[in-house]
Amino acid sequence: MDMKLTGKTVLITGGSKGIGFACAMGFAAEGCAVHLVSRTQETLEAARDKIRARHNVPVEIHAADFSKGDTVRSVVDKVGHADILVNNAGAIPRGDIFGMTETKWREAWELKVFGYINATRAMLEKMYARKKGVVVNVIGLAGESFNYDYVTGTMGNASLMAFTRAVGSRSVEHGVRVVAINPPGTRTDRMETLLRSTAQQKWGDAERWKELTQHMPFGRAAEPDEVADLAVFLASERASYISGVVMTLDGGQAAKH
Repeated sequence: MDMKLTGKTVLITGGSKGIGFACAMGFAAEGCAVHLVSRTQETLEAARDKIRARHNVPVEIHAADFSKGDTVRSVVDKVGHADILVNNAGAIPRGDIFGMTETKWREAWELKVFGYINATRAMLEKMYARKKGVVVNVIGLAGESFNYDYVTGTMGNASLMAFTRAVGSRSVEHGVRVVAINPPGTRTDRMETLLRSTAQQKWGDAERWKELTQHMPFGRAAEPDEVADLAVFLASERASYISGVVMTLDGGQAAKH
């Protein structure tokens, strides 16, 4: 299926690893010029080189901390011509209401919550002026499954779900769509490292880490490419009537509860 994305430009935050990198590869495969944002120059350079080696598209990198509003606005000013924004940066740590201090709580939300808000607001100014564009927020399943032991992530994700629906319901008046994806536990390098450590502690064998995912739908974690495929579709002309919607990609987990 032709997604009609050839020649488009996409800006992806948290784009050097995991889901963000998979999204970058997915958009590059469709012929998009790619701009990657991450805090670390080295991982950005590695991601850029891999994308360029596989796909003949322009790739630019921006080492920037999107927990800082001024930094967000500066990068968006440079890449304000982007047709698509994918918000993906930020991982909120686990902890209950007593374990998550005010400092930890605010630090987590500065990147994952306010980073998404600031990037969307800055990009919408550009997109509204052009009367076209798409914002895809990669959020997380915790926003649908309220968890006392992950209260900061649960609340942060739920707020971004509401943000997507509220903004996406009116952005269409300016020719712009805002959508979101709620992925579940996804087999990123970070997840595999954590599971390998757990398997080593539990069984003395890190190679048994996949056994820790057998309780998940289809007996495995979601793949980054599966999230990326949905992001590419939602950003494409094939999804031109979809806005203000949060798509749950979880193998039915949320419906179980």
